Amino acid sequence: MNTVVITIISLSVIGSFSGFILYLIAQKFQVFEDPRIDEVEAVLPGANCGGCGYPGCRGFAENCVTAETLDVLFCPVGGNDGMAKVALSLGKAAVAKDPEVAVIRCSGSPDHRARTTHYDGVATCEIASGLFSGDTACSYGCLGLGDCAVVCTFDAIHINPVTLLPEVVDEKCTSCGACVKACPKNIIELRKKFKKDRKIFVSCMNQDKGATAKKACSVSCIGCKACVKVCEFEAITINNFLAYIDPVKCTLCRKCIPSCPTDSILEINFPVRKVKEAELVLSEIQVN
Repeated sequence: MNTVVITIISLSVIGSFSGFILYLIAQKFQVFEDPRIDEVEAVLPGANCGGCGYPGCRGFAENCVTAETLDVLFCPVGGNDGMAKVALSLGKAAVAKDPEVAVIRCSGSPDHRARTTHYDGVATCEIASGLFSGDTACSYGCLGLGDCAVVCTFDAIHINPVTLLPEVVDEKCTSCGACVKACPKNIIELRKKFKKDRKIFVSCMNQDKGATAKKACSVSCIGCKACVKVCEFEAITINNFLAYIDPVKCTLCRKCIPSCPTDSILEINFPVRKVKEAELVLSEIQVN
């Protein structure tokens, strides 16, 4: 028997024995995965955005299968309809949540907030915020470099070239929260989505005292409490000279809008307000 034949036989025996050993090891350490994970993943939107708090749709599906209930689990992209499908495939109950949408809590466009410095560094909000407080006198406002737009995988947020502020496309926003996490100034908030995409919120994050805030931005909240006085539903609170409207308590009555002396409260997608209605609110404020 020549050397070539012996070599071939030896290698064949070694290969077969190694394959058998690997087979035994694979059987010993085989991980059996619940087939329901594939079923749940199949009904998810597949965005892998992380808005659910887990690493992608697969991670979310695994937690849905292993969790006793779905009470604290929610896919913002799939929404209530998507969670209903998940619940159906697992034989569990899903808790419905009010839809949310991202809002930009800053109205500091160049018309309202004068630029005092010029930033010439890397064009990202994260890096810029670590280097300085901003190119205006307001250290709380939007930097306008678009980190929020970059991380949005749904093309739902863009930087307006005129106002230099982010704008949210309500129809595309899935409330995944990626833009909220990306903003180093914390000016983006997920709020309850009302019918017809109507919104009322304080578009300001400045926590300086009234005079200082007003000097930095003409539409800054000055913490005057005028909005608090006219709200009949206790939906508005003042903390650190900054007003906040609770989207759960707010009934969209709009009485707070004309009460604000700096126009820092925005009303979006509402019909044009009647003049008499606004005058009535102002007269109530003067009486109080």
